[in-house]
Amino acid sequence: MGACHADVVGGYLEDIMNKLVLAAALTAAASTAFAGNMSAPVMEAPVVVEETASSSGGALVPLLVLAVVAAVAAD
Repeated sequence: MGACHADVVGGYLEDIMNKLVLAAALTAAASTAFAGNMSAPVMEAPVVVEETASSSGGALVPLLVLAVVAAVAAD
């Protein structure tokens, strides 16, 4: 004959629960899909600092200036 009121309400609630479970599953899948990317990580090249060990380069310029000043003063 006709559907019982409890059957109608039960079917309605079951439909809502199925949609809720589906929405939760899609939300979980979407959040993990955007967690990272598929590209390989980029490794930066190490920075190499080359030190120059020239002690005469720092003393050469003042000695030349001193020689020029001495030559000008001698004239």
